[in-house]
This record gives sequence, C-alpha cells and structure tokens, in this order.
Amino acid sequence: MGCPVAPDGPLAKTKDTPMLDATMTTQLKQYLANLREPIELVASLDDSEKSAKTRELLNEIAALHDLVTASFDGTNERKPSFVIRRASDATKWVRFAGLPMGHEFTSLVLALLWAGGHPPKVDADLIEQVRSLEGDFEFEMYFSLSCHNCPDVVQALTLMALENPRITATLIEGGSYQDEVEERGVLAVPATFLNGESFYNGKMELPEILSRLDSGADAKAAEKLTAKEPFEVLVVGGGPAGAASAIYTARKGFRTGIAAERFGGQLQDTLGIENLPGTSYTEGPKLAGDLKNQVGENEIDLIDLARATEIKPAAKAGAMHTVTFANGAVLKARSLILSTGARWRNLGVPGEAEYRNKGVAYCPHCDGPLFKGKRIAVIGGGNSGVEAAIDLAGIVGHVTLIEFDSKLRADEVLQRKLRSMPNVDIVTNGQTTEILGDDARVNGLVLKDRESGEERTIELEGVFVQIGLVPNTEWLADSGLELSKFGEIVTDEHGATNLPGIYAAGDCTTVPDKQIVVAMGEGAKAGLGAFDYLIRNEPVDEIAQAA
Repeated sequence: MGCPVAPDGPLAKTKDTPMLDATMTTQLKQYLANLREPIELVASLDDSEKSAKTRELLNEIAALHDLVTASFDGTNERKPSFVIRRASDATKWVRFAGLPMGHEFTSLVLALLWAGGHPPKVDADLIEQVRSLEGDFEFEMYFSLSCHNCPDVVQALTLMALENPRITATLIEGGSYQDEVEERGVLAVPATFLNGESFYNGKMELPEILSRLDSGADAKAAEKLTAKEPFEVLVVGGGPAGAASAIYTARKGFRTGIAAERFGGQLQDTLGIENLPGTSYTEGPKLAGDLKNQVGENEIDLIDLARATEIKPAAKAGAMHTVTFANGAVLKARSLILSTGARWRNLGVPGEAEYRNKGVAYCPHCDGPLFKGKRIAVIGGGNSGVEAAIDLAGIVGHVTLIEFDSKLRADEVLQRKLRSMPNVDIVTNGQTTEILGDDARVNGLVLKDRESGEERTIELEGVFVQIGLVPNTEWLADSGLELSKFGEIVTDEHGATNLPGIYAAGDCTTVPDKQIVVAMGEGAKAGLGAFDYLIRNEPVDEIAQAA
C-alpha cells in the first residue's frame, strides 16, 4: 500500500519566515557537530517560489557549520533540486528534488551526516554488501511530505548512493513535480524506479533492496540466520503483541528472539492513535519505534524482514520447535509465540488486483491526498470505512460510501459526522461487483443493489477498500495448529494453542476486538504462558547438549 503524492501543505511559509524554526535549527546544529569532513550542497534553481525556499533552506543549513557550503550553480533539469556530496569525493552523491521536509526532515539530516563522514548505524555486513554491488544503478524515487512509509526507502537509497559511486539516488517530492508524477503514472508513493523502469511500489528497507539487486543476498542471510543458537522463546511476528511477548519473556531471563516480516506490523500504517491508555496521542510509526527501542534495551535478538513459511512442532515437551523462513533459513526454539497479525481484507472482485496502486488503495491516510479534488468510493460502513470517508471528504471532490449491509455499522457519532458532510453520498445494500479501468488507472466501479438486483456504473478515480482484516495464518494450514473457520489461531485464556509449547497472540488469534491495547495485553499473557511452560518442562537431554 502506498502513500500520497501530496501538495506542499505544511511547507507554506510567509516571505519572512525561516524554513527552519528555532527547534529544528537547534537540533540540526547539534547533529551537524558530528560532521567529520566538509560537505557541499549544490542546487539547481529557477525563479519559482519553491526554488526560493530551497535557496533559503540551504543557506540556513550552511550557516550552522563551517564544514557545510552551499552553491547555486547546478545545471540539473529538475528545478528546484540539490545535491549533497562529500567535498573530497564528488562521485558519491544524493539528490533531493523538491524540499525534504515533513516526514523527510530526518532523511535530510541523515544525508548530511553520512556525506560528512558520520558512520551510519547499519549492520556492517549490509554496508559491505552495498559497497560490493557490481553494476550501475540509477534510482529515482518519489516521496510525499505526509508519507510515513517513505523515509525508510529514502534513507536506504541515500545510504547506498553515498557508499557506492556506481549508485545514484534522486529523491523526488511528488508535490513539486505533479506533471512528472502524472506522466510516469505514479499513483502511490513510495514509488521507486531503477534505470528508468519501475522497480517497486511500496515500503522497502535496505536488506530488501539488496536482496532484489544481489542474487546471493537471500542465501547469505539464510546462512547467517541458520547459524544462530536455538532460542528458548522465538516470537514470530513483530507487531504490538509480538513485542510485548518478547519483552515479558526476556525480562524473565530467557534467550528471546523476534522474527518479523516487518517489525511494527500494522502500526507502520497507522497514523493517529488516541485510545492507548496513558498516551493521549501518538502515531503508529512512532509507537513502533518506541517498541523497537524497548526490544533493544532488553537484549532481544530482532530478526527483521523474515517471513516464516512453515513450523514443525516439537516431538515432545522440552524439545525444539523448528521454523523455516522464505529464504530457506531455519531457526529452533523451545517455545514459540505466533503473533503474525492480520492484513487488509480484499474485495475479491475483478479489477481489484489489476488496479492496486493504480487507484485501488487500502490506506486513506497514506493515499488520500493523491486524489485531491477527484471522485472516489470508500467500501465498508464500519468504523474504519466511515472514518476513512470523513478524512477523505476533506481532501477529495466527492465520496461515495458503499456498505454491503442494510445499514452502516459505525459508531453513531461517526455516522452523524459523515452525514453532515455535503460531498458524501451513502449507499447501503450495495455490492461492488467489479472495478473498472483503462489499463493504466481506475475509472469506475460496478455497483449492484442487493434488494433490486439492479446494476449501475459509478464513474470515479479511486477506490478505498475498508472491509476488515484477514489473519496472516495461511502458512500454518498444515502445522497441526487448530484454526477457526476464519483462519484465526485458537487460543485459551493463557494464550496457549492446542500444541504444547506453542502460544499465539494478537490479531491472528480468536481473541475478539482487534485493538493495539488488546494485542499488547494478549502478547504479555502469551509471554507469561510461555514462561510457565519453560519452567515446567526441562530441555530434553539431546537438545540440551546440542544447544
């Protein structure tokens, strides 16, 4: 799922207002104190207001440290844009086209530090892998100022460009280059191109990019993982439930690992969180970052970008369970906690898969601004769907909310807010039977009235699907675990499954109310259940000796 190609929005400034406020200036000055080598900022500008803002920003940065210089004689065709490079080695550079503010301010800071010789906090093996890549790689990546998925891609490409002279990265703020975005058919960000061709749409981290470029990357990662010593507790999944489980077992003194396809899970796609007790407001990516820090503080072995594909339960209590991963790696553990979460449920109608990221979207916070002034549909009348329609109504031209049932299921307060909005139509008893498009993007959908059977076509340019979640448990079908008819892992009051030593927590289980706070509590409970199992079942002799 992508994020928006958004207009400037929060960057709007008065003529006399500095680009960096006092807090940002103080923070940046502190960071720049870590520079070890001179860096150059070389801008390509025209007479536009955005170029004037770019000039002002670069001058403000250069004024904060003697090792930073700014010049404005660049000749790049994208204006405004600017290069960040080490003065002693102009072959390693990264280019920002547009202003990297908003969510990308951190990316700008890191680019300055890395260009200036401050070492990145990245696994040394990954850095060496970047440096040893053979071939010429010209990356262009489109980001948005409001995109919370984009910084990981921006920072990974920045690091690669500054470590390998045969890699270049041009990072483009889509709101400043709308014509280019339209011409290249970018309908969601992050959108990454390599050597002029589409490379990937969506969030990627450095190991995933390398695995796509380096044919031997998966084998190296698998060998490294398989060589790990067995765990006492291995948590599969890194959302709120998985993090809570691991923190609890690690604090009990057990060797604990987390193997996650994406640490943070759905938190990474969640913006405003206002119902977490003790925290009046936070955002998903920040909460995921806080959990990651706490995991690190408890010396938990975090294995990210690891997708489990199979488990083999232990033959008897105290023996090792085995987990196999997509890259072929194998990990062993005396107890397992499964917390693989859930994902957006698909409609399953013709056109949905074909037009994903071409007008079909699942994250209104991410992709909404891309549809500014356009006609869109939101499918789903629960809280998620109605909240999405309310948010989108303030951005798009018109919203049609489609609910399959005879009435909306959202909270009454949300329904009242939705009905008060002048650019919203509500359709109940509506069944979407097909999503239409012109091969490049969505241009409509077919809607069937469930009472009359009558079908009609609605012309629109975007469809946001908000019809609930499906558990990530397909890989467990042959494991011997008991699953519900909905594919959820059946657990008892202790988080235990039907298989000894295997526990589960969070949105992948039969526990009702898929909420962050519920997942955390269930994760803690599963961790305590695993602790109880471990202290009551000694390792079998042969496993103890092997470990």
